[in-house]
Amino acid sequence: EELCKDIRVLRNADRVLPENDNLLDNQDLCLLFKVSIKTLQRYRAIGVAFFTISGKVYYKASDVREFIKERFSVATLRKFEKEHCTEKKT
Repeated sequence: EELCKDIRVLRNADRVLPENDNLLDNQDLCLLFKVSIKTLQRYRAIGVAFFTISGKVYYKASDVREFIKERFSVATLRKFEKEHCTEKKT
């Protein structure tokens, strides 16, 4: 019954993710980090959150942002936010 409620809510929602969040795939992260698919596998093993849909790996931009904050430079974080954040800063 709980699952049916969740499905109904998702079916009637305009968006599943918050307005300021996006989905990224392996290609997006490979280009951003300039790394191989194998390196992304290592990142997933050490903590970057991900999920799969029909066998394809996806990442929420907010989860990637947190991973970058913890493990990469400020310059990498700024580049990521510039390319993948939809929030307008005032």
